[in-house]
Amino acid sequence: MVPAWLWLLCVSVPQVTLEMQDGHVLWGPQPVLVHVKDENDQVPHFSQAIYRARLSRGTRPGIPFLFLEASDRDEPGTANSDLRFHILSQAPAQPSPDMFQLEPRLGALALSPKGSTSLDHALERTYQLLVQVKDMGDQASGHQATATVEVSIIESTWVSLEPIHLAENLKVLYPHHMAQVHWSGGDVHYHLESHPPGPFEVNAEGNLYVTRELDREAQAEYLLQVRAQNSHGEDYAAPLELHVLVMDENDNVPICPPRDPTVSIPELSPPGTEVTRLSAEDADAPGSPNSHVVYQLLSPEPEDGVEGRAFQVDPTSGSVTLGVLPLRAGQNILLLVLAMDLAGAEGGFSSTCEVEVAVTDINDHAPEFITSQIGPISLPEDVEPGTLVAMLTAIDADLEPAFRLMDFAIERGDTEGTFGLDWEPDSGHVRLRLCKNLSYEAAPSHEVVVVVQSVAKLVGPGPGPGATATVTVLVERVMPPPKLDQESYEASVPISAPAGSFLLTIQPSDPISRTLRFSLVNDSEGWLCIEKFSGEVHTAQSLQGAQPGDTYTVLVEAQDTDEPRLSASAPLVIHFLKAPPAPALTLAPVPSQYLCTPRQDHGLIVSGPSKDPDLASGHGPYSFTLGPNPTVQRDWRLQTLNGSHAYLTLALHWVEPREHIIPVVVSHNAQMWQLLVRVIVCRCNVEGQCMRKVGRMKGMPTKLSAVGILVGTLVAIGIFLILIFTHWTMSRKKDPDQPADSVPLKATV
Repeated sequence: MVPAWLWLLCVSVPQVTLEMQDGHVLWGPQPVLVHVKDENDQVPHFSQAIYRARLSRGTRPGIPFLFLEASDRDEPGTANSDLRFHILSQAPAQPSPDMFQLEPRLGALALSPKGSTSLDHALERTYQLLVQVKDMGDQASGHQATATVEVSIIESTWVSLEPIHLAENLKVLYPHHMAQVHWSGGDVHYHLESHPPGPFEVNAEGNLYVTRELDREAQAEYLLQVRAQNSHGEDYAAPLELHVLVMDENDNVPICPPRDPTVSIPELSPPGTEVTRLSAEDADAPGSPNSHVVYQLLSPEPEDGVEGRAFQVDPTSGSVTLGVLPLRAGQNILLLVLAMDLAGAEGGFSSTCEVEVAVTDINDHAPEFITSQIGPISLPEDVEPGTLVAMLTAIDADLEPAFRLMDFAIERGDTEGTFGLDWEPDSGHVRLRLCKNLSYEAAPSHEVVVVVQSVAKLVGPGPGPGATATVTVLVERVMPPPKLDQESYEASVPISAPAGSFLLTIQPSDPISRTLRFSLVNDSEGWLCIEKFSGEVHTAQSLQGAQPGDTYTVLVEAQDTDEPRLSASAPLVIHFLKAPPAPALTLAPVPSQYLCTPRQDHGLIVSGPSKDPDLASGHGPYSFTLGPNPTVQRDWRLQTLNGSHAYLTLALHWVEPREHIIPVVVSHNAQMWQLLVRVIVCRCNVEGQCMRKVGRMKGMPTKLSAVGILVGTLVAIGIFLILIFTHWTMSRKKDPDQPADSVPLKATV
């Protein structure tokens, strides 16, 4: 026999070296390979003479359940060692002689399709196969060997399993056994697949294990496929399917929905209006008590002493609705709602859900004036149009700026368009202005009613009409300033003129329509005085220091007695003249006259000297003044009636009852006279008759005769005294203010 390997011989040959010009060696000592040709001189043989195998009913056809092994010592890879397997015979041959098939090259013994069909009905329990192995491949010649295969037919134990229920979070030792599968045939390898992948495994005996705790919320169900395979990984039969159901336990907290943006709800929304609907998620098994979530409102809590709540929560649906308590615009309320699983039973989990509610404003408030009555406001009738009359302010309790926009109008009291309004659109201040001239005669007063209304439409119960404010305007009559009858005045006076000398009369241009009050300004020397109402200008004192030819200027000011702010003025220039020769001051007797005190409404008329030809050098007019005595000027008043007469009255209410000598200075041109007016001031009765005291009567007894009479006639004197006393007492009762010894005296002029 030639060995089936090559011998490597190294044969020595003469040393021959072939070199190139560049020094490379082209030839040197070389080894020699010797190939020994193989011949088919080896007989194949099986690894064992008898093979025994178990075949389970239900094995799929074509799936090898036994692999025959044979060897040939000829050169590998040559036809000499190319082995082929064949079934020579099958015993018994029922129900089909071709129950099995043998793969020629691999020696894989499997159930044939015909055998698979017949095996389930076959009664035989054992089959004996004679198998052959031959070299030389598919050639007819070659060496061969045989072996026996005993196949035992057994009932299939490859049956489906009932679903397995495993509790989640199971606290046991892992791996934890849960089931077992069994392939009744031999040479089996089990393979497990989980859909979806899960913590499961199978061992060589077909025991199924779970390797760790399960979480139902992560995966509630698994489908396991267990395969029975041969050593080449081919399935003997269809894989077994095993359902693993993870049983739920309450291990999950209800999860509140993500906090949404603020929920807006309009104010005055009716009770029952849905604000939002909560839907807490519980990852536990749907429909189980573990995922049955109920709701409870935690906050806001009911107010003390107030029935009802502002919000309500339906425990089952989680619907948050408005309660009976009203909400105010501008409120931001955080609702806390408790979500509980196990339907709120003890031992469950809970979470607190938050809902932020903003109460939005609606236009439910009508604007109102802060003051409904303004004035009265006085305006002169000559005030210019455009003048601000009054500023009115209105407020709106709404919060939304668009709802606080107001519109103003004059509702009544201005039919002629005398007034107007202007305001800023976003302001609550409105200005009442004058648009036309006022007239006191046309309308001495105005009552302007201004109405304010919301620009946006009002909503809500009973918004009512717009609010009003009444502005009362009083028109003030404007009087023109007074005018004097002259723009300037001049008068001449001798420097020797006594105090009280009449100079001139200042008169208004319209003395009938108004009354003026006169005064002097800039009378630095105090030489002049003016009657407040008559306007007569007199010298107030002697003109001491004045020089002839000089002028003295004062300012005459006239004020309206009804409107003191209205006045007029004019300069008064006094020209001083040379004093005339001093005339003899002639005393003119005047008959005695009487006046009553306390003062009554009558006086005395004083006549000028023109009635006396001995005293007068001509005719009037005359001027009359009181003498310079301060007491006389204080107690008496002398008023010129015309150019020849003056009127003398008491200046005080009470003057001492007695005889008074009143000096009256009468002047005409450069002549002056002094009249001594004798006035008896006395008490008067109710008829205005002066009462005078009676003097001592003639023929009254002397003291001596009286004593004699008294001594002789004591009784008569006593009676007489009693009568006198009684008479005196009765007289005093009649007029307690009248002296008992006064008798009427008829007044004479």
